[in-house]
Amino acid sequence: MVSKFPILPERVRKVPKQFSWVDHRLVRNRHIEHCSHIAAALYLFLVTVGDARGLSYYADASIMKRLSMDQGTLNNARDNLIRIGLIAWQKPLYQVLSLDIRKPVTRSSIDQPLSLGDILKKAMGGTS
Repeated sequence: MVSKFPILPERVRKVPKQFSWVDHRLVRNRHIEHCSHIAAALYLFLVTVGDARGLSYYADASIMKRLSMDQGTLNNARDNLIRIGLIAWQKPLYQVLSLDIRKPVTRSSIDQPLSLGDILKKAMGGTS
């Protein structure tokens, strides 16, 4: 059995207290409004196949087959969910994130390079 470790341990998903497995804050806090239809389908799939912490190792080929999509569509859906902070992905691991934190996860080191000064300010508790 392969051990899975969360990509973002501070955002481990917990099963919501209400009846449904899908957290109602997805709608109540309007996260769903920022998802494309295919991103919403991918999110539902990942919630369904993930373990209790929201982790799954589904390969692109399996997801594309089950959701009837091509690689470009999957990439766009995954990027949409990452950008709005609903999932983390570090190939081959997906993590459905907790909705407790409202700020979307940003990957500034990839999307927007930071200067050394900005990195040091953040490390010292300042803002950039």
